[in-house]
Amino acid sequence: MAGNSKRRGAIRNPGTKKGAVKGSGGQRRKGLEGKGPTPRAENRPGHPAQRRAAAAAKAAERARDKKAEGPEIIAGRNPVVEALRAGVPGTTLYVALNIDADDRVNEAVRMAADKGISVLEVPREELDRKTNRAVHQGLGLQVPPFEYTHPDDLLAIARDSGEPPLLVALDGVTDPRNLGAVVRSAAAFGAHGVLLPGRRSAGMTAVAWRTSAGTAARMPIAVATNLTRQLKAWAGEGLMVAGLDADGSVDIDSMDLATDPLVIVLGSEGRGLSRLVRETCDVTVSIPMAAGVESLNASVAAAVLLAEVARRRRIAGRI
Repeated sequence: MAGNSKRRGAIRNPGTKKGAVKGSGGQRRKGLEGKGPTPRAENRPGHPAQRRAAAAAKAAERARDKKAEGPEIIAGRNPVVEALRAGVPGTTLYVALNIDADDRVNEAVRMAADKGISVLEVPREELDRKTNRAVHQGLGLQVPPFEYTHPDDLLAIARDSGEPPLLVALDGVTDPRNLGAVVRSAAAFGAHGVLLPGRRSAGMTAVAWRTSAGTAARMPIAVATNLTRQLKAWAGEGLMVAGLDADGSVDIDSMDLATDPLVIVLGSEGRGLSRLVRETCDVTVSIPMAAGVESLNASVAAAVLLAEVARRRRIAGRI
């Protein structure tokens, strides 16, 4: 009995043999076929690089949206007249009912009509609300949200100009009046664009519009998610990065980069350049001043440096 017993499972059917059998390579050929070139990491769904790129794109969009949440109103007779004279692209001029019209009111209404801007008479209480209780003197000019350029486009715009690129980056300038003045100087001295950080920076508000004297309508302005990373990207494209700093490694008289493709970086009104931005600069530049004068504000310093860059480029015949 024992000799005839067979261990269960001891005999197998050869047709069900595990593993590859003769000719199996042909059956697997389809599985071995190529599927084309491997996409870049940032284009592969689920890849960490793709998630980082998507997060950066969303952050940049939020930063741009934060800088221009909606239309604003320039309030006051003198500010409104100055804005209209400067060519700020207003959409509606609000005039309070039953105000004492003087020359400024009459000029504002006439210029608005000439520019095709709607003129609306509203109750004073409504104008109070629209201007957040500002001292409007019965006059308010609504300006549209500013349309920012993408940072990647600033360098392309500069190169298309046929001149050595000249860009201006602001590191933490929070006063909109200073921002507007910097934009005005950038336009006056031949810069091709202005870059703002997404955080700790003024945006193109109504105040900045007015201070720019209308030049913001012609100057491309972008918002960077990460200012340091954007400066490094431009450096990789061949631009030199010069930071304006009171303790600069060179002074403005000996700066030899003026005729090169250049990014000028301006620090905040109080603390100047941040540490990471300063470390990204190829050179830091100071402006010699008379004894007893502490410093210039950001917009004045920007005008001085940009004027010197423009002068050197004229001499070199580059512009």
